[in-house]
Amino acid sequence: MSFDQLSSIEAGSGGGRRQNNGAYSDDPEFSRLSQGLMNKLFHLQGNISKLKSDIGLLGTRRDNPRLRERVHVTIEESTEQFKEVGEGVKKIQTWEDATPTQKYSQQKLSRQFKAALSEFQSLQRTAIEKQRASVTAAKAALDQDTGAEGGASGHQGEQLQLQEQEQIHLAPQDEVDFQDTLITEREAEIRQIEEGVGDLNVLFQQVAQIVSEQGEQLQTIENNAVNVRDDTRGADYELRSAARYQKNARSKACCLLLVLAVIMAIVLLAVFLG
Repeated sequence: MSFDQLSSIEAGSGGGRRQNNGAYSDDPEFSRLSQGLMNKLFHLQGNISKLKSDIGLLGTRRDNPRLRERVHVTIEESTEQFKEVGEGVKKIQTWEDATPTQKYSQQKLSRQFKAALSEFQSLQRTAIEKQRASVTAAKAALDQDTGAEGGASGHQGEQLQLQEQEQIHLAPQDEVDFQDTLITEREAEIRQIEEGVGDLNVLFQQVAQIVSEQGEQLQTIENNAVNVRDDTRGADYELRSAARYQKNARSKACCLLLVLAVIMAIVLLAVFLG
């Protein structure tokens, strides 16, 4: 059996389950987990597409409270789903005695997870920027309206001010309170998104570290395999050289024996004839 065949058998004997026909099949638990993660990533990709469209409408004429609520809910739900998928990806990446097929699934999942998470984090940052710009604009508009009302009231007479106090001042104060409430809610949403960004950054770094460590392990295994292959080839060359040396030695020994036999024959003939 060749070295390559032995390596193939050793690589496939770790995480697989041997069937009756002698072949190896992947661990069912690994297959279920990896397939479930792939399905969740596919769902998250759909959320990212919808989120990208909705965030693009923020700050435009089509911006409204319902749109902002939808963006906030989608970001919150997707953040929790990314955390769940991230934990599953970490479990997949640290699977013991993975077969070549499982290693391929590990690499595929890590690539898709990191790509989807990076795109989602970019959308989070865009949403935060637009939310901050909206809050800043709302505060500026509220301060401007309050100052204008104060200036207009200064030019009116005291008597008119007292008579129309409830109509002019109480109603605008309700509007001011309402705007303050909206601003506070948006600021709270910004803080929640920022917390989600921080959590996902930690998760991204953890997955990247695991993948990096696995890459180093695979590189070490590959280097060891190359060294073993080179050593095997060197040993094979030495064995072939030794075989050729022994063959040449046997040939020389045969020739020497033949020469000695001829000499002995000549000596014996000379003795008998003499």
